Amino acid sequence: MTAVEERLHPSPGPPGKDSARRPKKAVAADDGVILQVRGLRKVYEVEDEKVVALGKISLQIKKGEICCILGTSGSGKSTLLNIMAGLEKPTRGHVIIAGREVTAMSEKELAVFRRQNIGFIFQSYNLMPQDTALENVAMPLVFKGVPKKEREARAKKMLARVGLKGRMKHRPSQMSGGQQQRVGIARAFISQPPVVFADEPTGNLDSHTTTEVMEMIVRMARRYHETLIIVTHDGDIARYADRIVRLVDGAIVSDTENVSVVPREEPETVEQPTQTQSKRKKPLADSKQGQNQTKG
Repeated sequence: MTAVEERLHPSPGPPGKDSARRPKKAVAADDGVILQVRGLRKVYEVEDEKVVALGKISLQIKKGEICCILGTSGSGKSTLLNIMAGLEKPTRGHVIIAGREVTAMSEKELAVFRRQNIGFIFQSYNLMPQDTALENVAMPLVFKGVPKKEREARAKKMLARVGLKGRMKHRPSQMSGGQQQRVGIARAFISQPPVVFADEPTGNLDSHTTTEVMEMIVRMARRYHETLIIVTHDGDIARYADRIVRLVDGAIVSDTENVSVVPREEPETVEQPTQTQSKRKKPLADSKQGQNQTKG
Protein backbone atom coordinates (compact mmCIF):
# COMPACT_ATOMS: atom_id res chain seq x y z
CA MET A 1 0.00 0.00 0.00
CA THR A 2 1.38 3.41 -0.97
CA ALA A 3 1.84 6.17 1.60
CA VAL A 4 -1.06 8.12 0.10
CA GLU A 5 -3.39 5.12 0.16
CA GLU A 6 -2.36 4.20 3.70
CA ARG A 7 -3.40 7.68 4.80
CA LEU A 8 -6.65 7.59 2.86
CA HIS A 9 -7.51 3.98 3.73
CA PRO A 10 -5.68 2.80 6.85
CA SER A 11 -6.18 -0.78 7.96
CA PRO A 12 -9.68 -1.04 9.41
CA GLY A 13 -8.96 -3.19 12.45
CA PRO A 14 -11.77 -4.48 14.67
CA PRO A 15 -14.84 -2.29 15.23
CA GLY A 16 -14.44 -0.15 18.30
CA LYS A 17 -14.47 3.37 19.60
CA ASP A 18 -12.94 4.92 16.47
CA SER A 19 -15.70 3.63 14.18
CA ALA A 20 -18.37 5.08 16.43
CA ARG A 21 -16.71 8.38 17.28
CA ARG A 22 -18.07 11.61 15.90
CA PRO A 23 -16.11 14.74 15.01
CA LYS A 24 -15.93 17.44 17.63
CA LYS A 25 -18.12 19.87 15.73
CA ALA A 26 -21.33 19.46 13.76
CA VAL A 27 -22.40 22.39 11.65
CA ALA A 28 -25.86 22.99 10.22
CA ALA A 29 -25.48 22.68 6.45
CA ASP A 30 -27.06 25.29 4.21
CA ASP A 31 -29.88 23.95 2.07
CA GLY A 32 -28.48 21.97 -0.86
CA VAL A 33 -24.84 22.68 0.05
CA ILE A 34 -22.62 19.62 0.57
CA LEU A 35 -19.23 21.35 1.00
CA GLN A 36 -18.41 24.70 2.59
CA VAL A 37 -15.06 26.47 2.79
CA ARG A 38 -14.97 29.41 5.20
CA GLY A 39 -12.11 31.91 5.46
CA LEU A 40 -9.49 29.31 4.52
CA ARG A 41 -5.86 30.38 4.79
CA LYS A 42 -2.68 28.33 4.46
CA VAL A 43 0.81 29.67 5.17
CA TYR A 44 3.98 27.57 4.84
CA GLU A 45 7.15 28.49 6.67
CA VAL A 46 10.18 27.92 4.45
CA GLU A 47 13.31 28.63 6.48
CA ASP A 48 12.83 32.27 7.58
CA GLU A 49 10.24 33.05 4.93
CA LYS A 50 6.45 32.70 5.06
CA VAL A 51 4.81 31.57 1.84
CA VAL A 52 1.06 32.20 1.52
CA ALA A 53 -0.39 29.30 -0.47
CA LEU A 54 -4.02 30.29 0.14
CA GLY A 55 -5.33 33.70 1.09
CA LYS A 56 -8.82 33.97 2.53
CA ILE A 57 -10.81 31.41 0.51
CA SER A 58 -14.57 31.03 0.96
CA LEU A 59 -16.60 28.68 -1.22
CA GLN A 60 -19.84 26.70 -1.25
CA ILE A 61 -20.45 23.66 -3.46
CA LYS A 62 -23.89 22.12 -3.88
CA LYS A 63 -24.84 18.46 -3.76
CA GLY A 64 -24.59 16.90 -7.21
CA GLU A 65 -22.59 19.82 -8.61
CA ILE A 66 -19.59 19.24 -10.87
CA CYS A 67 -17.12 21.96 -9.93
CA CYS A 68 -13.69 22.57 -11.44
CA ILE A 69 -10.93 24.29 -9.48
CA LEU A 70 -8.78 25.72 -12.28
CA GLY A 71 -5.32 27.19 -11.87
CA THR A 72 -1.73 27.09 -13.05
CA SER A 73 1.12 25.54 -11.08
CA GLY A 74 1.58 27.47 -7.84
CA SER A 75 -1.96 28.85 -7.83
CA GLY A 76 -2.86 26.96 -4.63
CA LYS A 77 -5.32 24.53 -6.20
CA SER A 78 -3.58 21.37 -4.92
CA THR A 79 -3.31 22.85 -1.42
CA LEU A 80 -7.01 23.68 -1.51
CA LEU A 81 -7.87 20.12 -2.57
CA ASN A 82 -5.69 18.63 0.18
CA ILE A 83 -7.33 20.77 2.86
CA MET A 84 -10.87 20.14 1.59
CA ALA A 85 -10.18 16.39 1.61
CA GLY A 86 -8.73 16.50 5.12
CA LEU A 87 -5.23 15.53 4.00
CA GLU A 88 -3.73 18.77 5.27
CA LYS A 89 -4.60 21.22 8.04
CA PRO A 90 -5.19 24.91 7.26
CA THR A 91 -3.46 27.73 9.09
CA ARG A 92 -6.88 29.26 9.62
CA GLY A 93 -10.46 28.66 8.49
CA HIS A 94 -12.97 25.83 8.25
CA VAL A 95 -14.02 23.07 5.86
CA ILE A 96 -17.45 21.49 6.35
CA ILE A 97 -18.66 18.46 4.41
CA ALA A 98 -22.23 17.20 4.87
CA GLY A 99 -22.53 19.26 8.05
CA ARG A 100 -19.34 17.82 9.59
CA GLU A 101 -16.38 20.08 10.26
CA VAL A 102 -13.44 18.33 8.66
CA THR A 103 -10.90 20.83 10.01
CA ALA A 104 -11.88 19.98 13.61
CA MET A 105 -11.33 16.22 13.28
CA SER A 106 -8.44 14.18 14.62
CA GLU A 107 -6.46 11.94 12.24
CA LYS A 108 -8.44 8.87 13.34
CA GLU A 109 -11.74 10.68 12.87
CA LEU A 110 -10.60 11.85 9.45
CA ALA A 111 -9.71 8.31 8.38
CA VAL A 112 -13.19 7.07 9.28
CA PHE A 113 -14.87 10.11 7.71
CA ARG A 114 -12.99 9.76 4.40
CA ARG A 115 -13.89 6.09 4.12
CA GLN A 116 -17.58 6.97 4.46
CA ASN A 117 -17.82 10.24 2.55
CA ILE A 118 -15.00 10.82 0.06
CA GLY A 119 -13.77 9.19 -3.13
CA PHE A 120 -10.51 9.99 -4.94
CA ILE A 121 -9.37 9.83 -8.57
CA PHE A 122 -5.62 10.37 -8.96
CA GLN A 123 -3.47 11.47 -11.90
CA SER A 124 -1.07 8.56 -11.29
CA TYR A 125 -3.94 6.08 -10.66
CA ASN A 126 -2.55 4.90 -7.26
CA LEU A 127 -3.61 1.30 -7.80
CA MET A 128 -2.24 -1.54 -5.69
CA PRO A 129 0.28 -3.17 -8.09
CA GLN A 130 -0.05 -6.68 -6.66
CA ASP A 131 -3.87 -6.67 -6.79
CA THR A 132 -6.17 -7.36 -9.72
CA ALA A 133 -8.56 -4.78 -11.13
CA LEU A 134 -11.37 -6.50 -9.23
CA GLU A 135 -9.48 -6.35 -5.93
CA ASN A 136 -8.51 -2.69 -6.44
CA VAL A 137 -12.10 -1.65 -7.12
CA ALA A 138 -13.43 -3.64 -4.16
CA MET A 139 -10.91 -2.10 -1.72
CA PRO A 140 -13.14 0.74 -0.39
CA LEU A 141 -15.82 -1.83 0.47
CA VAL A 142 -13.29 -3.83 2.52
CA PHE A 143 -12.80 -0.82 4.79
CA LYS A 144 -16.58 -0.42 5.11
CA GLY A 145 -16.97 -4.04 6.27
CA VAL A 146 -18.92 -5.27 3.24
CA PRO A 147 -18.86 -9.10 2.99
CA LYS A 148 -16.52 -10.53 0.33
CA LYS A 149 -19.23 -12.01 -1.88
CA GLU A 150 -21.18 -8.75 -2.01
CA ARG A 151 -18.16 -6.51 -2.61
CA GLU A 152 -16.91 -8.73 -5.45
CA ALA A 153 -20.35 -8.67 -7.07
CA ARG A 154 -20.51 -4.88 -6.82
CA ALA A 155 -16.93 -4.51 -8.11
CA LYS A 156 -17.74 -6.68 -11.14
CA LYS A 157 -20.72 -4.47 -11.95
CA MET A 158 -18.62 -1.32 -11.68
CA LEU A 159 -15.86 -2.73 -13.88
CA ALA A 160 -18.43 -3.74 -16.49
CA ARG A 161 -19.87 -0.23 -16.33
CA VAL A 162 -16.47 1.33 -17.14
CA GLY A 163 -15.87 -1.14 -19.98
CA LEU A 164 -13.46 -3.50 -18.25
CA LYS A 165 -15.52 -6.67 -18.02
CA GLY A 166 -12.72 -8.61 -19.70
CA ARG A 167 -9.94 -7.15 -17.53
CA MET A 168 -11.14 -8.04 -14.03
CA LYS A 169 -8.25 -10.42 -13.29
CA HIS A 170 -5.59 -8.17 -14.81
CA ARG A 171 -3.06 -6.38 -12.64
CA PRO A 172 -2.08 -2.73 -13.26
CA SER A 173 1.11 -3.72 -15.11
CA GLN A 174 -1.05 -5.64 -17.60
CA MET A 175 -3.26 -2.63 -18.42
CA SER A 176 -2.83 0.59 -20.37
CA GLY A 177 -2.94 4.00 -18.67
CA GLY A 178 -6.52 4.54 -19.78
CA GLN A 179 -7.58 1.15 -18.43
CA GLN A 180 -5.86 1.84 -15.11
CA GLN A 181 -7.68 5.16 -14.80
CA ARG A 182 -10.98 3.39 -15.50
CA VAL A 183 -10.19 1.10 -12.58
CA GLY A 184 -9.49 4.21 -10.50
CA ILE A 185 -12.86 5.69 -11.51
CA ALA A 186 -14.70 2.49 -10.60
CA ARG A 187 -12.91 2.42 -7.23
CA ALA A 188 -13.80 6.06 -6.49
CA PHE A 189 -17.51 5.59 -7.14
CA ILE A 190 -18.16 2.04 -5.91
CA SER A 191 -19.16 3.05 -2.38
CA GLN A 192 -21.19 6.02 -3.69
CA PRO A 193 -19.51 8.67 -1.50
CA PRO A 194 -21.20 12.09 -1.35
CA VAL A 195 -18.04 13.82 -2.64
CA VAL A 196 -15.43 12.68 -5.19
CA PHE A 197 -12.17 14.60 -5.70
CA ALA A 198 -10.39 14.21 -9.05
CA ASP A 199 -6.81 15.52 -9.00
CA GLU A 200 -5.57 16.11 -12.59
CA PRO A 201 -7.42 12.92 -13.59
CA THR A 202 -6.21 12.90 -17.22
CA GLY A 203 -2.69 14.27 -16.74
CA ASN A 204 -1.07 11.03 -17.91
CA LEU A 205 -3.46 10.26 -20.79
CA ASP A 206 -3.53 11.04 -24.51
CA SER A 207 -6.20 13.33 -25.96
CA HIS A 208 -8.52 10.56 -27.16
CA THR A 209 -8.42 8.69 -23.86
CA THR A 210 -8.83 11.98 -21.98
CA THR A 211 -12.18 12.58 -23.69
CA GLU A 212 -13.38 9.05 -22.88
CA VAL A 213 -12.29 9.25 -19.26
CA MET A 214 -13.76 12.71 -18.60
CA GLU A 215 -17.11 11.77 -20.11
CA MET A 216 -17.12 8.64 -17.98
CA ILE A 217 -16.33 10.54 -14.76
CA VAL A 218 -19.04 13.14 -15.39
CA ARG A 219 -21.70 10.57 -16.28
CA MET A 220 -20.81 8.46 -13.26
CA ALA A 221 -21.13 11.47 -10.93
CA ARG A 222 -24.49 12.35 -12.45
CA ARG A 223 -25.74 8.78 -12.28
CA TYR A 224 -25.18 8.62 -8.52
CA HIS A 225 -25.96 12.33 -7.94
CA GLU A 226 -22.56 12.82 -6.35
CA THR A 227 -20.59 16.02 -6.00
CA LEU A 228 -17.50 15.96 -8.22
CA ILE A 229 -14.62 18.39 -7.62
CA ILE A 230 -12.03 18.42 -10.40
CA VAL A 231 -8.67 20.10 -9.83
CA THR A 232 -6.72 20.89 -13.00
CA HIS A 233 -4.51 23.37 -14.84
CA ASP A 234 -6.15 22.47 -18.17
CA GLY A 235 -8.89 24.75 -19.47
CA ASP A 236 -10.16 21.98 -21.76
CA ILE A 237 -10.86 19.78 -18.73
CA ALA A 238 -12.74 22.64 -17.06
CA ARG A 239 -15.26 22.53 -19.94
CA TYR A 240 -16.69 19.31 -18.49
CA ALA A 241 -17.79 21.05 -15.26
CA ASP A 242 -21.03 22.86 -14.35
CA ARG A 243 -19.02 25.53 -12.59
CA ILE A 244 -15.47 26.84 -12.91
CA VAL A 245 -13.62 28.42 -9.98
CA ARG A 246 -10.34 30.02 -11.06
CA LEU A 247 -7.45 30.42 -8.60
CA VAL A 248 -4.50 32.80 -9.01
CA ASP A 249 -1.83 33.16 -6.32
CA GLY A 250 -3.99 31.55 -3.64
CA ALA A 251 -7.09 33.66 -4.30
CA ILE A 252 -10.33 33.10 -6.19
CA VAL A 253 -10.37 35.53 -9.13
CA SER A 254 -13.53 34.22 -10.83
CA ASP A 255 -16.41 31.85 -10.10
CA THR A 256 -18.68 31.20 -13.07
CA GLU A 257 -21.37 28.78 -14.18
CA ASN A 258 -20.62 26.65 -17.22
CA VAL A 259 -22.57 24.48 -19.65
CA SER A 260 -20.77 21.13 -19.59
CA VAL A 261 -19.71 19.60 -22.89
CA VAL A 262 -21.32 16.36 -21.69
CA PRO A 263 -25.08 16.57 -22.35
CA ARG A 264 -27.33 15.93 -19.40
CA GLU A 265 -29.42 12.77 -19.36
CA GLU A 266 -32.36 11.74 -17.21
CA PRO A 267 -30.84 10.53 -13.89
CA GLU A 268 -31.22 6.82 -13.24
CA THR A 269 -32.63 5.35 -10.06
CA VAL A 270 -29.78 3.46 -8.40
CA GLU A 271 -30.77 0.58 -6.16
CA GLN A 272 -29.04 0.62 -2.79
CA PRO A 273 -27.84 -2.81 -1.59
CA THR A 274 -29.32 -3.83 1.76
CA GLN A 275 -28.64 -6.62 4.20
CA THR A 276 -32.32 -7.57 4.05
CA GLN A 277 -31.97 -8.47 0.37
CA SER A 278 -29.04 -10.75 1.13
CA LYS A 279 -30.87 -12.52 3.96
CA ARG A 280 -33.88 -13.35 1.78
CA LYS A 281 -31.89 -15.83 -0.30
CA LYS A 282 -31.55 -18.46 2.42
CA PRO A 283 -35.29 -19.17 2.95
CA LEU A 284 -35.66 -19.60 -0.82
CA ALA A 285 -32.86 -22.17 -0.81
CA ASP A 286 -34.47 -23.98 2.12
CA SER A 287 -37.79 -24.00 0.27
CA LYS A 288 -36.21 -25.58 -2.84
CA GLN A 289 -34.49 -28.19 -0.69
CA GLY A 290 -37.82 -29.08 0.88
CA GLN A 291 -39.41 -29.48 -2.55
CA ASN A 292 -36.63 -31.81 -3.64
CA GLN A 293 -37.05 -33.96 -0.53
CA THR A 294 -40.80 -34.21 -1.21
CA LYS A 295 -40.15 -35.37 -4.79
CA GLY A 296 -37.70 -38.00 -3.51
